[in-house]
Amino acid sequence: MPAESSAPHRAVLLDALGTLIQLDEPWPVLVAALRERHAVGVALADARRAMLAEMSHYRRYCIRAKDASSLAQLRLECAEILRAQLQPALDDLSSAELVATLLDSLHFTVFDDVRSALERWRAAGQQTIVVSNWDISLHDVLRATGLRALVDGVVCSAEVGASKPDPAVFVAALELADLGPERAVHIGDSLEEDVAGARAAGIEPVLLRRGPRAGEPPAGVQMIASLRQW
Repeated sequence: MPAESSAPHRAVLLDALGTLIQLDEPWPVLVAALRERHAVGVALADARRAMLAEMSHYRRYCIRAKDASSLAQLRLECAEILRAQLQPALDDLSSAELVATLLDSLHFTVFDDVRSALERWRAAGQQTIVVSNWDISLHDVLRATGLRALVDGVVCSAEVGASKPDPAVFVAALELADLGPERAVHIGDSLEEDVAGARAAGIEPVLLRRGPRAGEPPAGVQMIASLRQW
């Protein structure tokens, strides 16, 4: 049953990656795409190392990708990191080919408890707003996964110019909902970004920990293992 404490809230703010959606393991897809599209052979372990380096760059700089031009620049940077990590295997690929192959390696799937939770909250009259450290393509990802129609709003760090745990991201979500912090709850899977950021904005945090990595939540923080519990 959903937690009783959810009843007074009028808005549920939600992290994206790790809370609503997950990134399917991309390096096997990259290896296959390079082989099939470009006749380039790359070892799986090398592809994994290269993509982790690319992802690290993305996480650090996704806040810059606030429009189509800056998003294209970030994607080019990520592709060139992939090239550098896998030299000389990718040296003959154009930048456009490499960007396209990289993007096609990224596939997001929705956790199986998400759609029913979003529908339940909407039926109860609660607004749902996604609050994520992401570039502007978050809107496209949510549309592609079918989630955009199920939420009332989306706030990404690139549009705000600040990243969680900066409270500015949460304040933007509250402004979108037209509610004060006492009327919202934020559910996310990161102590550093979601719990700390929500608290800094005066919002009640709920820590979502899926699977065996649960551990103990900080004092005063409710922890759930599934969105079905809220």
